[in-house]
Amino acid sequence: MMLVPLSVFHARQICDWRYPSPYERFNWPAWADMVRSGSDFGDRRVRRRQFAAIVDPWGGLLGFAQFFPLVGVLRLGLGLHPELCSRGLGARFVRLIADEARRRAPGEQIDLEVLTWNTRAIRAYERAGFCITDTYERDSTHGRAQFHCMVYLPEHGPGQPPLEA
Repeated sequence: MMLVPLSVFHARQICDWRYPSPYERFNWPAWADMVRSGSDFGDRRVRRRQFAAIVDPWGGLLGFAQFFPLVGVLRLGLGLHPELCSRGLGARFVRLIADEARRRAPGEQIDLEVLTWNTRAIRAYERAGFCITDTYERDSTHGRAQFHCMVYLPEHGPGQPPLEA
């Protein structure tokens, strides 16, 4: 697995992915709609600055990552190809993205948000070195939902609560 710039070719493929229930909320709109609205990787500048594709050694698209800058934090967004979910790739996939985030933003906190019901993703994130540090409710594209904030702490051990200061 390796990270490469997210191309229009990759973006079109991601828009065609379809996750089964209950994960269908992670399906992207049609590519033409993304470009028309200029949202997320449909905006060329945002795609170049914030997104990467994760490919196999032959260039096949495995997933994508978003590196969203906040003050003192680099927040991750990510997606694994739906046909590759639940096949044991999650922790390695997430660790690759988190390590790239550390390279891009040395010294900044690396975190992500995950819906509290998405236990499959939470397990992969914990195995990759993320710990739940907060739980809250906020608006999402599908209405109000409860999220965990998970912080990358690989030196602390997978799934461990953060050390007290």
